[in-house]
Amino acid sequence: MTRSRQVLIVVSVSVFVASLDLFIVNVAFPDLGRDFAGASVGDLSWVLSAYAIVFAALLVPAGRLADRIGRRRVFLAGVSLFVAASAVCGAAPSLETLVAARVLQAVGAAMLMPTSLALLLPEFSAGERAAAIGVWAAVGGIAAAAGPPLGGLLVEGSWRLVFLVNVPVGVAAVLWGRRILREGRSAVPEPRPDLLGTALLTAAAGALALGLVKAPEWGWGSAETLASLAGAAAGLGWFWARCMRHPSPVVEPSLLRVRSFAAANVAALLFSVAFGAMLLASVLWLTGVWGDSILRAGLSIAPGPLMAAVVAAPAGRAAARVGLRTLAAAGTALFAAGCLWWLWRLGPEHAYASALLPGMLVTGAGVGLTLPSLAGAVASSLPPARFATGSAVLTMSRQIGVVLGVAILVAVLGDAAAADFDAAWAFMAAASLAGSAAALAIGPAGAHAPASEPAAVTA
Repeated sequence: MTRSRQVLIVVSVSVFVASLDLFIVNVAFPDLGRDFAGASVGDLSWVLSAYAIVFAALLVPAGRLADRIGRRRVFLAGVSLFVAASAVCGAAPSLETLVAARVLQAVGAAMLMPTSLALLLPEFSAGERAAAIGVWAAVGGIAAAAGPPLGGLLVEGSWRLVFLVNVPVGVAAVLWGRRILREGRSAVPEPRPDLLGTALLTAAAGALALGLVKAPEWGWGSAETLASLAGAAAGLGWFWARCMRHPSPVVEPSLLRVRSFAAANVAALLFSVAFGAMLLASVLWLTGVWGDSILRAGLSIAPGPLMAAVVAAPAGRAAARVGLRTLAAAGTALFAAGCLWWLWRLGPEHAYASALLPGMLVTGAGVGLTLPSLAGAVASSLPPARFATGSAVLTMSRQIGVVLGVAILVAVLGDAAAADFDAAWAFMAAASLAGSAAALAIGPAGAHAPASEPAAVTA
């Protein structure tokens, strides 16, 4: 096997296990509730939200750090940390330990994700890079499709296997990677990443999620809720002030002055609010309302991500003819239509083929149209020197959207009684339609951010 193919395998396997954790843990949610007796849905939601918040906040700084001190070093350290944290997750004796280990998992994932493509591309000639990037990009779609059924299968044994499955795969990737990966760093000295800004973004997103999740318990007008929301607003304001001044900010203000880039990120955030809520709501509906087993729930959800994978490839080819703005707006509207279908059709009687499955296929098709189109809008609105940073910011927007979606869903559902799901489906449809409106603001490519700024991360 050639060296380039070995590098492709090591990088893809590592990205796969990190991406899988964004989808597979949702399926384990009901079993976590049974094992950690007394934990509310809001408490359990931090198993998902803690990972997404830290992952989102660290993506850009971790990439910049890798450019500064070495991409191979940061990649291998990230995989090693992810594996160690996965082992702690699998052995966690309490919910607090599990959440803390999920934070460490997210740190490792943020270190390996932006460095993976940077290690991959130098191993291929210019003519082969498109195919290598295609394989690398497809890994996320495969992880999304595999997450629900694989999670359901593993949870049949124990929810702990959802995390422990990462350990042997990750160890093999580290050992293989140490032998074949070559070191690389930016040719231009990189300034130190803004760690305080990263901490501010993490704290602000956490405070916002806390306020939304706990508001039904504390009261929307309580001092605790208002303090959490005010802290989030103050943290975001301070974060943005640092972005305006710091030489290596988490988000470069110049990027947001590009209309298509800004609109694509707003659309991604709003759409991800609906998408993140849907991932959890579908599991809670199947297991809580219909009483399905975890395995059956995982298999029931799988057609959605499979449809997304099927639609994504032709959507990419159609972008040149139809336009990225049109595809993204259509995809988000289609996702909303699937949520409205559930609002209309879902009831306490078990009716998978006639009620849940059509909405799963429609929302899956919406995902397949939306995500590649938004990524394409970011790529087409930035010069090559800014593409890596822009891609990392887009991923950050999506992860923050998922955090907000989960938090709002928990607040809407309350105790997850069946009657509350009507409001949840309506909320998801509204968020996705708002994303559709934002997507319509994406303009034609051409107005680029300045290419003269120092290149930041690779993603």
